[in-house]
Amino acid sequence: MSTTAFGDLTGRTAVVTGAASGMGEATARLLATQGARVALLARRAERLDTLAEKIAAAGGVALAVTADVTDDASVRAAAARVGEAFGPADLVVNAAGIMLPNPIDAGRADEWARMVDTNLTGALRVIDAFRDDLLAAAAGGGRADLVNVSSIGAHLVFPGYAVYSATKAALTHLSASLRSEFGPRGVRVTNIEPGLTDTELGGHIDNAELSAQLDGMFQAFPEALTSDDIADLIAYVTSRPARVNLRQVIVLPTGQA
Repeated sequence: MSTTAFGDLTGRTAVVTGAASGMGEATARLLATQGARVALLARRAERLDTLAEKIAAAGGVALAVTADVTDDASVRAAAARVGEAFGPADLVVNAAGIMLPNPIDAGRADEWARMVDTNLTGALRVIDAFRDDLLAAAAGGGRADLVNVSSIGAHLVFPGYAVYSATKAALTHLSASLRSEFGPRGVRVTNIEPGLTDTELGGHIDNAELSAQLDGMFQAFPEALTSDDIADLIAYVTSRPARVNLRQVIVLPTGQA
């Protein structure tokens, strides 16, 4: 995998949610390659253990921590585990997310609740659990980064994706608001909005028509973004000098208008 030229991440402690697959997994791998100690947070313990072993085999340092971002006690326990093993975190990536599109008139309140609780409230739980670590790192003169992975759906309208897009729009606005609170105290907040990206999110769709539409988009844009592309971007923005905050990054496949 070719990557951008990064600054040194050695000595930093990163927490990556959604690390069992997709963007989270790719980000964890790359941050470890660049010298960060990485705490891997997700629900699927077996996948986390396998990823931690692969990172260690490549010379990196990783800690598998089973956690569910929809459960406050689980997130708190994960934060305590990370603190015990690595000390305070200074780089937090909210990559956990779920995409369950359906028309509003399908009345899928179960899906609405899952998306809100994972994509928005879950991110808030993680931010709250590691907030003091980030602020302390910045106060001590070090770099401190919070990266939220949103979506181009925060801005563009896709029929059937109203609730998913609403959760991502809320995350984008949350990032902007947090920047006004954390930025003056030295914590960088970066919001990343990927366009069409090849991850396992599409596999969760139970609406046959929308699933086919998504497949059609990948056929129309065969060079979609990859999880590695997003990881590359996250490693880049978090390795800039402390004075540089790439506050919002919209990243699309070149062929996607």
